[in-house]
Amino acid sequence: MHFEYSSKVKDLQQRVTSFMDEFVYPRERDFHKQIAEGDRWQPIPLIEELKPKARTAGLWNLFLPESESGAGLTNLEYAPLCEIMGRSPFAPEVFNCSAPDTGNMEVLSRYGTPEQKKEWLEPLLKGEIRSCFAMTEPEVASSDATNIQSSIVRDGDSYVINGRKWWTSGAGDPRCKIAIFMGKTDPSGPKHKQQSMILVPMDTS
Repeated sequence: MHFEYSSKVKDLQQRVTSFMDEFVYPRERDFHKQIAEGDRWQPIPLIEELKPKARTAGLWNLFLPESESGAGLTNLEYAPLCEIMGRSPFAPEVFNCSAPDTGNMEVLSRYGTPEQKKEWLEPLLKGEIRSCFAMTEPEVASSDATNIQSSIVRDGDSYVINGRKWWTSGAGDPRCKIAIFMGKTDPSGPKHKQQSMILVPMDTS
């Protein structure tokens, strides 16, 4: 199989590499120092400093379609850029390409209502807020989503959620404003059609 990259991908590889060489690798010691001296769940000053530079350089939301302010790349085209960004522990967030926000933005981009996109997707695209994905549960092997036991039950115009989640990456970040919660809505249905996902604002009481 032929894996020669297109000129577009080669250009992005060069630009991401140059950005990493100039702004990321020389600052890794500063990053670890700021982590050690501060609160991990507070925004890291270095990352916040570099985000506008990446955005100005056109290296922002590289994983998304052009219609959502992304680079319009296929997974095969995006993969070599991930390889470069992944060489530093904080680089993906600098480019607004870090999990779980990437997957959550893709879900909102594809399936969100116009209102949901305005409230949650737009600030995520701008890097103004963070998000989390609530799937893992303590009593079951949650890497297989069919094991999930949490329930999502419709009650009029609202939903009642019952269950316990853990290892919800990013939930402790004060910038995390929205969770995508996975639970069962049809426990008697076919095994792989029992689950649904619902948006849960983090200030929900």
